[in-house]
Amino acid sequence: MAYNFKLFTLTRSPSMEFKELTKKDAQTQLSHEIQKLLQTCVSTAARESAAQELEGFERLFGRFINEAGPSVHWDQIQKLDDEAVRQYSDLQRPSDEELSKLLDKLVVVKLNGGLGTSMGCQGPKSVIPVRSELTFLDLTVQQIEHLNRTYNSSVALVLMNSFNTDEDTQKVIRKYQGLNVKLYTFNQSRYPRINKESLMPIGRTMGTDTDLEAWYPPGHGDFYEAFSNSGLLQEFINQGKEYVFISNIDNLGATVDLNILNFLVGEEAQQQPPCEFLMEVTDKTRADVKGGTLIKYDNKLRLLEIAQVPKDHLEDFKSVKTFKIFNTNNLWIKLDAMARVVQNQSLDMEVIINHKTLDNGLNIIQLEQAVGAAVKSFNGAHGINVPRSRFLPVKKTDDLLLVMSNLYRLQNGALIMSPLRMFPTTPLVKLGPNHFARVKEFLKRFASVPDMLELDHLTVSGDVTFGKGVSLRGTVIIIANHGDRIDIPPGAILENKIVSGNLRILDH
Repeated sequence: MAYNFKLFTLTRSPSMEFKELTKKDAQTQLSHEIQKLLQTCVSTAARESAAQELEGFERLFGRFINEAGPSVHWDQIQKLDDEAVRQYSDLQRPSDEELSKLLDKLVVVKLNGGLGTSMGCQGPKSVIPVRSELTFLDLTVQQIEHLNRTYNSSVALVLMNSFNTDEDTQKVIRKYQGLNVKLYTFNQSRYPRINKESLMPIGRTMGTDTDLEAWYPPGHGDFYEAFSNSGLLQEFINQGKEYVFISNIDNLGATVDLNILNFLVGEEAQQQPPCEFLMEVTDKTRADVKGGTLIKYDNKLRLLEIAQVPKDHLEDFKSVKTFKIFNTNNLWIKLDAMARVVQNQSLDMEVIINHKTLDNGLNIIQLEQAVGAAVKSFNGAHGINVPRSRFLPVKKTDDLLLVMSNLYRLQNGALIMSPLRMFPTTPLVKLGPNHFARVKEFLKRFASVPDMLELDHLTVSGDVTFGKGVSLRGTVIIIANHGDRIDIPPGAILENKIVSGNLRILDH
């Protein structure tokens, strides 16, 4: 042993030893700071709950400090097997007699931690009206209620809130009490933002009411531990539930799919090893080049995000020919497998380092993880290539215009592409951020939502308003220069048109 120790010390440079000591010191110092924060909790129960959350943060911080080098070596990426990603068209629909039994094994989780600030709204994003005065949350509840009523089933709906959205969400969900939906909520963790230079928490107390900027919800990768810590994971296993279907609440295409459910828990599924993790992917277009993709690495399925890609391979990653699919973040996960990986602490998700500058100029770091990155921690994982209609996220008012239009019709809480649309793809819409980014301003600019059934591409920039009954077809580009205004008159039909300059329709 003495010989090994000598050899070890001989091969270590002073700079390596310094780095090791610095890492250990940072972790020790962080533990000390967290203990100081915990002392500020107002009650023993609050301290115990916070300690459980911050244990998870310390593990994440340890990985951030200790993991060096790239998480993916480009030349070690392997070709995906044909069986790795199944085709949705190959799935079988279950018989109506089976449906109630299959649905009773399902729990639906919606990720509801985000605020509507990017669209100029206060409070949770899920309470923004998106269609016929119905919010994201209304539509989700309608979908589950319809399933339970139609098939006499008991699909549970769970909202993963954050400390930013929980209070407002609790007020809103009271209105659903009379419906045939069992609704549960739990909160994702609350992690401390750390100073970029010192790597120590910037907060001085555990209270978000006095120190809101010092805390953040750590991305949806926190789902597994937060779900387990809430007690709901074990509760659903005890109820006989088998799978959870997770998706972003702002993805209006992420409805419960009976064919996928049948693939996971139907009769055929009983004859083969269980698929513990199923990721819905869809064909990549040039609009999706930044989306994460599935790869095979170390003989396991793995999610590759753009942040992990070496700079000299970014163009390869963005290529529609090289990586043909991307992750929709619609995931189906086996509950008992989730309990196993959480208990064994075998969840392996890459650390995402999110740099931010606060309003006071302080540079901070948020450590996050992506829920889909856990795919490599599960056995029998698969991708399933689903139709594009299952990916309909509303991130900006560009997307909101699409889902409000006659391109879609509302059916039991789900948006269905109109049969009058001649092709299955949605138009590309780009609205100028200065005049259209905030929902309130956006709505004022449309006397009614234009007819978009035959639209391919719409670009609007500058001070532009739309009258009632406008029809947009083909490629339409409308640009009002600075200081000019364009009013598109009521009933106008614009087909393959570029409109620029100044157009005012004045009442007289």
